[in-house]
Amino acid sequence: MFKGTPELIAHRREEIISACEKLYQTMSFKEITLKEIGRETSFSRPAIYNYFQTKEEIFLALFELEYKRWNQELERIPEEEAPLTKAQVAERIARSLEKREQLLKLLSMNNYDMEANSRPELLASFKAAYGRSMANIRSILARFCPELSGAEQETFLYVFFPFMFGIYPYAKVTEKQKTAMEEAQVGFVAHSIYEITYNCLIRLLEQ
Repeated sequence: MFKGTPELIAHRREEIISACEKLYQTMSFKEITLKEIGRETSFSRPAIYNYFQTKEEIFLALFELEYKRWNQELERIPEEEAPLTKAQVAERIARSLEKREQLLKLLSMNNYDMEANSRPELLASFKAAYGRSMANIRSILARFCPELSGAEQETFLYVFFPFMFGIYPYAKVTEKQKTAMEEAQVGFVAHSIYEITYNCLIRLLEQ
């Protein structure tokens, strides 16, 4: 097991995650290998195993980072002094998620394999960031939609969070997919991440 200062370990982990994030901008999960990630770091590829045992663990760490970034956005919403209407609540949450395209892309992947191939302690850390996002949404609902009962808030969460898994595939359709839908005579209307998210949120809030 690699022994280093906490600062060095944190720095190396961040460098590996950043390398993965950079590659993920232009490559798919399947295309990215530990070898490819190693090429983007300042140390040898075998050294990656001192910090992550699998590619899935690196992606899980990136996933966790994306939830933390989203949490920073969500935590600013309840700080607004003026009361927000339901439409404004939907707008704020939709705008926060619009900035997290990478989070939505990760959500559209096979998360079962990612979690199955990661160590329990790393999975627990990821789940903490995910759980925090649910807590932040609860805080927003409690602050601006006090008429919603506890049960109604839970229903909101367990409809919206699974819904998030499908946002990216609908908002980011490739030319190949568009052509296939045209040939199959499937009607397709392009919608942005914001539009898809807002429309779901406003319907949940106005029920």
